[in-house]
Amino acid sequence: MGADDKIKNASHDLLGQGKEAVGNVTNNDKLVAEGKADQVKAAAKDGVEDVKDAVKNN
Repeated sequence: MGADDKIKNASHDLLGQGKEAVGNVTNNDKLVAEGKADQVKAAAKDGVEDVKDAVKNN
């Protein structure tokens, strides 16, 4: 995985964590859900990049 992809995925994860935290503080269930979704997307992208790296290295 390229450094750019790692940085983008980490930023999406952090953004999701922030949204979730703000949603929890403000009792905004929609924002909590968006934050969790952002985190799941970032994790999925990391997984795809890991598979690409594994295929590349074999």
